[in-house]
Amino acid sequence: MLNILDFGILIGYVLMVIGVGCGAAWFQKRKAARLGKSQDDGAYFLAARTLAWPIIGLSLFSTNISTVHIVALCEEGFRSGLAYANFELAAVFTLVILAVFFVPFYLRSNITTLPDFLEKRFNRNCRDFLAFISIISAIFIHIGVSLYAGAVVINAMLGLGTEVAQLMPTMIAIAVATGLYVVVGGLLAVTLTDAIQTTTLLVGSAVVTYFAFTKLGGWNALHDSVGPHMISVLRPSGDFSGMPWHAVVLGYPVIGIWYWCTDQTIVQRVLGAKNEDHGKAGALFACFLKLLPMFLFVLPGLLCLALINNGLLPELADTKEAFAHMVMNLLPAGMRGLIVAALLAALMGTIAGALNSIATLFAFDLYKRFKPGTSDKKLVHIGRAATIGGVILAIVWSPIIGQFDSIYGAIASMICYISPPITAVFMIGIFWKRATAKAAAITLWSGFAMGMIVFALDLFKEHTGWSMLFMHAAGMLCGICILVMIVASLLDKDTNTEANLKLVWDSPMTPLRIKGAPGLLNYKFLSILALVVASLIYFVFRAPSAEKINAWKIANPENAAKIEAHIHPAPEAP
Repeated sequence: MLNILDFGILIGYVLMVIGVGCGAAWFQKRKAARLGKSQDDGAYFLAARTLAWPIIGLSLFSTNISTVHIVALCEEGFRSGLAYANFELAAVFTLVILAVFFVPFYLRSNITTLPDFLEKRFNRNCRDFLAFISIISAIFIHIGVSLYAGAVVINAMLGLGTEVAQLMPTMIAIAVATGLYVVVGGLLAVTLTDAIQTTTLLVGSAVVTYFAFTKLGGWNALHDSVGPHMISVLRPSGDFSGMPWHAVVLGYPVIGIWYWCTDQTIVQRVLGAKNEDHGKAGALFACFLKLLPMFLFVLPGLLCLALINNGLLPELADTKEAFAHMVMNLLPAGMRGLIVAALLAALMGTIAGALNSIATLFAFDLYKRFKPGTSDKKLVHIGRAATIGGVILAIVWSPIIGQFDSIYGAIASMICYISPPITAVFMIGIFWKRATAKAAAITLWSGFAMGMIVFALDLFKEHTGWSMLFMHAAGMLCGICILVMIVASLLDKDTNTEANLKLVWDSPMTPLRIKGAPGLLNYKFLSILALVVASLIYFVFRAPSAEKINAWKIANPENAAKIEAHIHPAPEAP
């Protein structure tokens, strides 16, 4: 249980974040007035396009990492070792794609939303589709799931119940506290508080990892306890984790490009950059931050397993409580309050980013379409109203998440089934001049329909017999969407205009010829460095040979038996 010191740290943190967020409103109004501008020049939705690369990178990372990630990745670390670190490491490659291939077009076209970009490249139909999908995913995935998972963990740490009725006050309190500074301060409030929250999150997670490592006795003790296979990232075919290397290769580029390059909630931070160099450097700074979750979020779950197997921690009743179990059993008073603050930081960061994106999408892509004469000042008010509406819908939806068997699995599968057509249309759209607007619209809507059919087959697989891994399904669906778009474009009359084709690269090498910023912030240097570091981590944590696994089993027979029972538990008695 948390004591008075823990509660003091937690309450102080929440008040600080809300104060900074609300203060952002005063700051941006004063700066706009000094420059002779008004808030309708993009200050509310895009922070007046004044964001520097450190803030962009921290905000990208904070919005991505939610309580769901911390808790679910720790759970997956406990269950299957480092296999699910692929979702973090592989993000480096798609963030490089964002920086090199997408940021120049996004900033040069002076767009406010990504649906706006899709309309400039294709047509209004495509814009409507992406706006619809972006709002739905923000409410039901980014906010709804985060609220539920966060409330479960925080209630558990506070000693409260986790029934729906007991979770509801916590979800409402979190949503209201976050919505307050988002409604008042806009994107600047989101990015400033993200910087604070990211720091808190990383420090808190590092504290848990340090205490676990210290108690266990270091890396060699971990290796002896769980074996080389559990410490590997890339796994062979048929691996018990359900995450073999070919599933990562086929599926992650599809969901990664959708998430990091085309999702409004994420990319809006880049759209607020002061210039192209800062936008690129911010995305690449996030690359290096994405190297940390493997060690700070996934690894602690594996440490928890090793500690329990060595009798250094009590048995775990539910794998979903792995992170909370370590916090409550390893950390001293005061530290627990810091960790709860870190969890709350991740939760508020994700919700804040999604709420601001909902406001921007609803105001610019939906409301302004039907009332094009709406003043920018009124659009700010409309955006704030949409933020409040998004909060209410997310709170109503959140308890339904409890009906899924696995929260993380539900999120991953949903993303795998909605992302293929969007990834296909964006990638073909910026690299192939012959791609037509009609073909793009056909691909988006038909791909969405196919995705929903496959999602239903997977959701009810006990009755349908569906057995394909969701990452394989993502690759298959994206391949079909690419084929549909190519065939539909060739069968359609080329309707591209000169304005459309300004948003298409002459060749994949063209963006690499852009000179970029001088020195260490040059996007080419940062891209190569990030890719090299990520590749080295993959190499170091590659799948061990059968000889190494057998040698470990011989040297540690008792631990090997425990891991075998953990990987392949005995079936429950009927």
